[in-house]
Amino acid sequence: MTELPKTFDPAEIESRWYAHWEDNGLFRPDRPGAEPWTIVNPPPNVTGSLHIGHALDNTLQDILTRHARLKGKDALWVVGTDHAGIATQMVVERQMAQRQQKRTDLTRDEFVDKVWEWKAESGGEITRQLRRLGCSMDWTNERFTMDEGFSKAVLKVFVDLHHEGLLYRDKRLVNWDPGLGTAISDLEVETREVRGSFWRLRYPLEDGSGHIEVATTRPETMLADMAVAVHPDDARYTALVGKRVRLPITGRLIPIVADEHADPALGSGAVKITPGHDFNDFEVGKRAGFRAGEMLNMLDAKAQVVQVSDGLIPPDFLGLSTADARWTVIAWLKNEGALIPHVDKDGTEYDAEPRTIQTPYGDRSGVVIEPWLTDQWYVDAKTLAQPAIEAVRSGAIKIVPKTWEKTFFNWMENIQPWCVSRQLWWGHRIPAWFGYPLWGADLEVTDPEVVGNPMAQLPTFVAEHEADALKLAETFYRKNWNLAGKTFSVIAGEEAGLEVNGDQVVAMIRRDSDVLDTWFSSALWPFATLGWPEQDPPRNGEGDHAQHGGGGAPQATPPAA
Repeated sequence: MTELPKTFDPAEIESRWYAHWEDNGLFRPDRPGAEPWTIVNPPPNVTGSLHIGHALDNTLQDILTRHARLKGKDALWVVGTDHAGIATQMVVERQMAQRQQKRTDLTRDEFVDKVWEWKAESGGEITRQLRRLGCSMDWTNERFTMDEGFSKAVLKVFVDLHHEGLLYRDKRLVNWDPGLGTAISDLEVETREVRGSFWRLRYPLEDGSGHIEVATTRPETMLADMAVAVHPDDARYTALVGKRVRLPITGRLIPIVADEHADPALGSGAVKITPGHDFNDFEVGKRAGFRAGEMLNMLDAKAQVVQVSDGLIPPDFLGLSTADARWTVIAWLKNEGALIPHVDKDGTEYDAEPRTIQTPYGDRSGVVIEPWLTDQWYVDAKTLAQPAIEAVRSGAIKIVPKTWEKTFFNWMENIQPWCVSRQLWWGHRIPAWFGYPLWGADLEVTDPEVVGNPMAQLPTFVAEHEADALKLAETFYRKNWNLAGKTFSVIAGEEAGLEVNGDQVVAMIRRDSDVLDTWFSSALWPFATLGWPEQDPPRNGEGDHAQHGGGGAPQATPPAA
């Protein structure tokens, strides 16, 4: 008889038994005819490791799953990981930096190959921890949001939503991370309190009759100001609405508009409007009649000053960081007498009033986030939210405890368009190709109705496969160009272009370089992990990815549009 050890060693016992359970397939749903029972584990980041919240959440899921098995149900606990676009790309780029390499030293495909290598070597820490925790997950059906089967579902949903008008390209403000060089979500923005200043500026009226005073915490953005707003009920400014002021430094003439965004009790009651660099100002600008394409953008992707469309920013400012531009603007305004000093209680004059400013930072990069005007892909979240709202209101879906219904409705009824594009190399590349603008070619346009149509300015072809995009492009150009007597073809290239050589016409389309927000694919996790969009998902161990197909497993249904 083997002598019992004097001390209890849970690590040895648990690892031995877990390996026995997994090796014998005891976590696999393999009870033909039994009632199916499925729970889907929200996919953790492939770069991550478990924390105490994971431990609690996964323990509760494990209890439910084991209980279902004990009741004789065909229980499946879906497991897998999220490709974590930004986080994973950062990990690999940091490793490259240690070897004095940069991502841009490689081609896109070469870099993606490196990420896959990292995933194979180091991307399994969190799944090893889940095993160590004792989670009875079906590891034979482990999924990854970048695997081939999952990617098919992602591309299909993108294309379907676009065809239904629920996914579109638009020019709007985004949270731009200059450190990462990509748009990020609100949840990836960390607000910090920073010691700042409140400057007051004089904007002279065009007719020379006086000036209007505005106040700002970001004086550098005045280089892209497009209006001054006052409250419509503020009697001090009623006579000025509709007049124009001449901006110091640039000399740009901008209107004084009436808008309820201006708070009469804050500062002078007049506020500068920079629609290309402030979320509130963007909405004011739209109400004032500025189209997004007309709004001035004074920063590049690295948050350095660039020339705007009217060419009025002086050369001395070009290339400056926002911080350097701020102090250059202040010095210039002070020299021109356009800076109104702040007078302290003891009569001392300062350039500005000290303020604590709520400042957005990227939670990963640690740099200041800039509201930036750019073209991105958006999902019409408001329309998609309506069925969920109605389901809760009708009682078809119950929120427990009921007190959280208020929070749910607040989220869903105030939802904004969802920016789903990211300027990364790692992720699901957006299935859209850009073509050559109709009006840029020396070819007769046959359809007069396309004049002013954005599609004619930058034709975009959305399809799951390149071959389908080429067909869409050929149909579009043949419809809108007079190609009589010419041989015409469309090819894919690095850039959109056009080659006309006698009677030979070749149009080139290029694929969008952006990838999808990781959460776009994660949102499909309950569907794609169970075989959707395939009508007959393979049984365990079959096909390029094992699916839950045994024992009368439920067929996944596509996401509601």
